[in-house]
Amino acid sequence: MPIITKIGRQKKNNERYNLYLDEKYAFSVDEAVLIKYQLTKGKVIEDFTIDEIVFDDEVRKAYNKAINFLSYRMRSEHEVKQKLLQSEFGEAVILEAIRKLYEHSFLNDESFTKALVATQKKNSKKGPAAIRQELKKKGIEKDLQEEVLSAYSEEEQLTIARTLTEKIINQNSTKTPRQIKQKVQDALQRKGYNFTIISQAIDSFELEKNDEEWVEIIGTQGDKIWRKYASKYSSYDLKRRVKQALYQKGFPAEQIDQYLEKKELEQQDE
Repeated sequence: MPIITKIGRQKKNNERYNLYLDEKYAFSVDEAVLIKYQLTKGKVIEDFTIDEIVFDDEVRKAYNKAINFLSYRMRSEHEVKQKLLQSEFGEAVILEAIRKLYEHSFLNDESFTKALVATQKKNSKKGPAAIRQELKKKGIEKDLQEEVLSAYSEEEQLTIARTLTEKIINQNSTKTPRQIKQKVQDALQRKGYNFTIISQAIDSFELEKNDEEWVEIIGTQGDKIWRKYASKYSSYDLKRRVKQALYQKGFPAEQIDQYLEKKELEQQDE
């Protein structure tokens, strides 16, 4: 049976030691493994013990790798596994390292899920559907996803959705109610809110315009459309194209007719 003839601390990593068996370099181990197996110069080691030591040291390497990975932010078990697989650790080693991480409270998918949901709600203003996709990417089990998301009440969703809706309305004051509604619907749908919440959020605000506001916004959008088609069409075709475009944007027929009459008078004065 081989005998430990030399133990030397590594220069680049003070927590690892090189072991020499029968005057030849055999392998290196972490300090914790060295202590666990009471490895000292002159100790006789059986072959099966060497296998145990090497396995434990691999687990220790994987564990330390995971700890470093977790030091930047919370991670899910799936993320840690993927990181260790990328580092080419074996499946058995990874499973044991994961077990130790749970044992020492460095991993907890339930805590991770709750923290992620809270962050997505507060910082990203996301709804359940979008958050569920994030949790799926992180490898969180479906039952845990639903359990944590069940605490995300419709009242809370609606409060956040209203905040987003108000912001979009303020940013699009020169748009028609139809355009604003579409922008809100698109944005909230991307954020992961369902149709009911989106509808309730939109209904919380008065989107209709008064006559003065209609004149102002149709002047802005209408002139832009007019310039776009003026170089391609003339007279009847131009008016028809502009009228169709304004109608699709949600302008009332009365406002469109008034705008076109105004443009026609302007052309006559030129």
